Parts: sequence; C-alpha cells; structure tokens
Amino acid sequence: MTTTIYHNPRCGTSRNTLALLQERGVQPEVVEYLKTPLDRAALRALIGAMGVPVMDVVRAKEAAFAELQLGEPGVSDEQLIDAMVAHPILMNRPIVVTPLGARLCRPAETVLEILPPQP
Repeated sequence: MTTTIYHNPRCGTSRNTLALLQERGVQPEVVEYLKTPLDRAALRALIGAMGVPVMDVVRAKEAAFAELQLGEPGVSDEQLIDAMVAHPILMNRPIVVTPLGARLCRPAETVLEILPPQP
C-alpha cells in the first residue's frame, strides 16, 4: 500500500499524523512540501482527490493569507491555487493520500478514515 504525507516537520499536527501512521505500521512517502513545493497540476489533482473546496486547503492563519487578501470576496479558486503554488506555506497540512482516499488530517486522527481497519 502506497501512502504519501504532505508534511511540515515544524507543525505539531503534521508530526502527530506521521507518528500515527508509523504506529499503524505505515511507512509513508514523506513529501516536505516547503522544500519540494507542488506544481499547479499536482496541487489541483490533490485537491480534486480530497473532494473539498480549494479554500479548505488554504491555511488562513498564515501572514501571507492576509497580505495577499485571499479572504476577500471574489477571490477565485485559481487565485488561491496560484497563491499556494507561489507560497507553499499557504497549503494546509498534513495531507495524507492512501489507496483509500486523500484527507487533510486536522485533527491527526482523521487519517484513520483512509487507513484499512486493523485486524
């Protein structure tokens, strides 16, 4: 089973999600998206796999969110994606992809929804 976590090691929730995966015997591919940012196509595909609005993937707590006025009325999904591509810190984390689905894992226990049940 291939599992990928889009991870920020400075984020407690991201570290907890990675630890939970490892406790379940899953050794995921770890993508530190701040070091290896996603391109537009990969980000769109990831958001599509999660089946959530683009705004759900944007980290509104980051200073760049306010600086870029991303919370203003009329900001399009394309503008949000452009902002996340240009400023990867704006991508919410951790995002985990397994054969059973993709989720933004906030809280960390959300990852259990996309892991096979333990015997």
